[in-house]
Amino acid sequence: MNRVFLVGGLRSHIGIRNGIFKKVRPEVLGGMVAKALCERYDLTCPDALICGNAVGPGGNIGRLLLLEGGLPERVPAFTIDLQCASGLAAIHMAALAIMAGEWDAVLAGGAESASLQPIRRYADNDERSHLRNPVFTAAQFRPGEFGDDAMLLGAERAAKAAGISREEADEAALLSQERAKKTAEEGLLDDVILPLFGSSRDEAIRKRMSLKLLERAPRVTDFPGGILTAANTCTINDGAAFVLLASERWMKERGLSPVAEIEGFSMVGSDSAVPPLSADRAVSSLLRDKGLFYSDVDAFEYNEAFAVISADFRKKHRDVADRLNLWGGALAYGHPYGASGAEIMIHLMKILEKEGGRYGVAAIPAAGGVGEAILIRSWGSGWKEPLKEKTWEAAF
Repeated sequence: MNRVFLVGGLRSHIGIRNGIFKKVRPEVLGGMVAKALCERYDLTCPDALICGNAVGPGGNIGRLLLLEGGLPERVPAFTIDLQCASGLAAIHMAALAIMAGEWDAVLAGGAESASLQPIRRYADNDERSHLRNPVFTAAQFRPGEFGDDAMLLGAERAAKAAGISREEADEAALLSQERAKKTAEEGLLDDVILPLFGSSRDEAIRKRMSLKLLERAPRVTDFPGGILTAANTCTINDGAAFVLLASERWMKERGLSPVAEIEGFSMVGSDSAVPPLSADRAVSSLLRDKGLFYSDVDAFEYNEAFAVISADFRKKHRDVADRLNLWGGALAYGHPYGASGAEIMIHLMKILEKEGGRYGVAAIPAAGGVGEAILIRSWGSGWKEPLKEKTWEAAF
């Protein structure tokens, strides 16, 4: 089985719905990111492109994105819809293809525009059907639930099941905002963010946030005893992100050193009633398979679409709570569904490089109760000699 390496990644700034990218189609935004990533590594013709997308217009947006970006027509491309985990699943699929020897260099990630999200309806006019007046924006995630608020209700149920209080959720949201603000001020992600269409910042990061402001935030559901508010759930966003994965042969031929190596991955099914809890289940399965403990991992990137996710992690894994979302998470940056997996993978690689560390885990819970997790081992962090001094033979 071939080894799989992460060469690098790029993302756009993350816009709020109807914000900086409100008129930019996701395939255009994603195509520009994918093209720039190829140019950065002098890659004229990748073997394939895999794109995550959850709320686009349908069709093979990955192929359209590739063509919009001006990449060669001979490069195949396809689209994955695993909702929130689409981008991370794209990386997973790319890694499998490289391991199998099918491809050597693959772009994987995603693009999303909530601003241009289509309004849909079923062609069913039977008055006896539950599809009567079937206009919707969000796809159905589990039997019996048809509302666009299904994920919010799932997060409320998860909070209740995990015993997460409003105070704990608010504290998690505040920590995420503070860390993301500090990261932005220090420019730690500047070299992996591609300014496009006049963008200059991630729009969802708030300059001022406090527990008092969080306490005043209005609730977003009528769930009895619910804790979700407009401040401890993520915003709705536009954005694009891609990473370049490559085989050992491809890296050696070009004399490149990777940022990290993919060590393993896990995709698990979980309780569809409480989808936010599926990310940690996937991570537990992955670490168990690799003979590792949570304490062996130096950085965790969980896509915290809801504060419930990060608050639950901190309650379950108190000894490594400080290793979660070290530079802030989706509660601050936002969550451009199909792109989020590649976004958090890019953040994870940078964190391991800058903060030092050997192992990192990126994980996302998806609608319907599917958890996706990927384990990487850093090449560019401080746990060994500097990257520039490494050789392929000495680095392992």
